Amino acid sequence: MQKIISYPISVIYYLFFGLTLLVFHPIQWVCFNVFGYHAHKVSVDYLNFFLLRCTNILGTTYKFENIESIPKNVPLIFVSNHQSMYDIIAMIWFFRRFHCKFVSKKELGSGIPSVSFNLRHGGSVLIDRKDPKQAIPAIKGLGEYIEVNNRSAVIFPEGTRSKTGKPKEFAQSGLKILCKYAPSAYVVPVSINNSWKVVKYGFFPLGLGNRLTFVVHKPIAVKDYEFSELMEITEKAVVQGIKI
Repeated sequence: MQKIISYPISVIYYLFFGLTLLVFHPIQWVCFNVFGYHAHKVSVDYLNFFLLRCTNILGTTYKFENIESIPKNVPLIFVSNHQSMYDIIAMIWFFRRFHCKFVSKKELGSGIPSVSFNLRHGGSVLIDRKDPKQAIPAIKGLGEYIEVNNRSAVIFPEGTRSKTGKPKEFAQSGLKILCKYAPSAYVVPVSINNSWKVVKYGFFPLGLGNRLTFVVHKPIAVKDYEFSELMEITEKAVVQGIKI
C-alpha cells in the first residue's frame, strides 16, 4: 500500500526537487562569479536546505547526534558509510560550518543543474574510478586544501552506496592520502542509518516516512595514530553505529 501511495507523492517531490535545482543554478553562478567563494558557499548551503525541505514531502526527517563533539577551526576528514544521495544533502546543511568538500565520481561533474556546478567550483574533487592514478593527485590536492584552510573533506570508503544498509568493506587508499597531506586533521567517523530506505524501490517511487540518523563518533587526531590503527578504529566506529 505504501508503494502505491508513494507514486503520486514522488511525482510532487521530484517537481519541487527539480525546480529547486533549476532556481539555484543561476544563483550559484552569480554568487561564484560576482561575489566569490563565501557567497557561493552560502548559496550551496541554502540550496541543500531547500532540498531537505523537499524531502519532507516524502515524510523524511533527520536527526544528527553529537555534532557538538566535532572540533572547530581545524582540518576535518568525515568518514562515513554511504546509503544514498540524501547522505550528502543532509551533511552539507547540518555540517555547513565545516565547509564540507566531497570526493565524487567524475560523472556527477556535468549534466546536473546546481549539483555539477558546485562539484566543479566549490572545492570538491572529481575522480575517475576506472583510473586510480588520476585519483591520487586529486585527493592529495584536497588534503592540502583542507590543511591550509581548516576545512573538511568527506569520504565514503565503501566506494559506492549500500542498497540494503549493510556496510561494505572500507577501502583505505583515499583516506590514507588525505591523512598524509592533512597531518593536523581530525578524522570524524559518522554512521548513517535509514538513508537507503528512501530509495529502497529505486529512484521511483521513493520510500515514505523515513527518519535518517547521523551519529557522529569521537574525533581522532591523525597525528596520534599510525594509519593502520586509525583506519581500524574508524571503520569499527562507523560499522558499529549502523543498525540493520
